[in-house]
Amino acid sequence: MITTASAFAASAAEKPVSIVLVHGAFVDASGWQAVHDILSAEGYEVLAVQNPTVTLEGDVEATRQVIARAKKPVVLVGHSYGGAVITEAGDLPKVQSLVYLAAFAPQAGESVFDIATAPTPGEDKAPLLAPSDGFLLVDSEKFPVAFAAEVDPKTTRFMADAQVPWGLGAVQAKIAAPAWKDKPTYFMVTTGDHMIPPSQQRAMAARAKAKVVEIDSSHAVMLSHPQEVADFIAGVAAQTN
Repeated sequence: MITTASAFAASAAEKPVSIVLVHGAFVDASGWQAVHDILSAEGYEVLAVQNPTVTLEGDVEATRQVIARAKKPVVLVGHSYGGAVITEAGDLPKVQSLVYLAAFAPQAGESVFDIATAPTPGEDKAPLLAPSDGFLLVDSEKFPVAFAAEVDPKTTRFMADAQVPWGLGAVQAKIAAPAWKDKPTYFMVTTGDHMIPPSQQRAMAARAKAKVVEIDSSHAVMLSHPQEVADFIAGVAAQTN
């Protein structure tokens, strides 16, 4: 009887939506682990993309491959530069909704570089080092505070030392056809962000006609507030059913 009840509970908890998580620059998909675990425990199929972050085209293709593996209609989630990736990859029919977390949401003909270099008086910009051999890195001394101020410094110091170089082919590539023009779109604005200014996040969300929530968080919101992020994504998924 216990086995039967357990099987019934597992079946009842299974959700009719898959969630695909797309990370941003300088990191890999391991930053999604806490959010992945929370949503998986709630019955969602959760898949995480490992972006090379060398070219936008390559990251879009990596994301589309993961979307193809999903067993159900997809809620596509992007953090930071991952927002540009889902903007381009989210046009697939399988994708039902787009979720931006402290993310770039470029319009047609616009690149992440265009947004990142636009003036935002009174707000911090990402502390990037000068390009080297076609790649960017964050100043490792400034990384912990700029990227994830609320996270254990041991973790953020390791992240700073383990950065994945971000290719200019990803940064400077122009978006062709933004998926947010045709898909329901949601945006979590991080008001304590020192990588993407909150004013720019709000402007991109408004342009995409996104439903917006704001959270007092630094840039890496999925690390500092995994439960709130998981709840936000699950709320979108529930509306997608």
